[in-house]
Amino acid sequence: MLITSNDIDIGVDRKQIYHYLGYCEDCQLPVRVSSLIDEYSEHIHDLIEPAYSCIIRNIERVEGSTVFIEGSVVLRSWVIARLLEQCCYVLMFVATIGSRLEEMACQLAEDGLILQSAVLDTIGSDAAERVVDYIQDRIGEIASAQGLCISPRFSPGYCDWNINQQRIVFQAIDGDLTGVRLTEECLMIPRKSVSGIIGIGLHSDVEHYNPCKTCNKRDCSGRR
Repeated sequence: MLITSNDIDIGVDRKQIYHYLGYCEDCQLPVRVSSLIDEYSEHIHDLIEPAYSCIIRNIERVEGSTVFIEGSVVLRSWVIARLLEQCCYVLMFVATIGSRLEEMACQLAEDGLILQSAVLDTIGSDAAERVVDYIQDRIGEIASAQGLCISPRFSPGYCDWNINQQRIVFQAIDGDLTGVRLTEECLMIPRKSVSGIIGIGLHSDVEHYNPCKTCNKRDCSGRR
């Protein structure tokens, strides 16, 4: 099942933006930074074009660190294998907010407006995550109606899942990729884009899968 959409209404998570900018939740933001967040957030819908494509495929089997998925799709990662061995299906997605905000942030930087560029870029990063939140909420509702559970989302580059497997996600969707393309280094353009998977299974353990519990890398910025 291939799902595509560009009809998404997303907001701004100010607490997450503070975090991205390096401020703790209880910090008093500089007035200039706070006013820029207000200004850009107010006009966010003029700066982004949120869209996504995703597909649900059957999981055929898991062997060691290799996951075999319907359509000759093969994922290689111990972390992803441990997640998907608990699942019946996997949703693979590509999401973006388009290139408009990114182009504006680059222009601000070129004009020497570094603070403005940094704040706008951070809002763009948060907006891209909000699009994926939308996907996760939607697939969660669909799964729940069928008595199924969904996992946290994972993207290529997380844990031991090689960034090169980004190509596999793109190939698996095999449809409208919402204008997102990959470079030779497997980076996405527009840059404010996210790809990844969400597992779908019968058991509630799927919802609580956390590879960080068995990982010794304590200084990881993505630690859950």
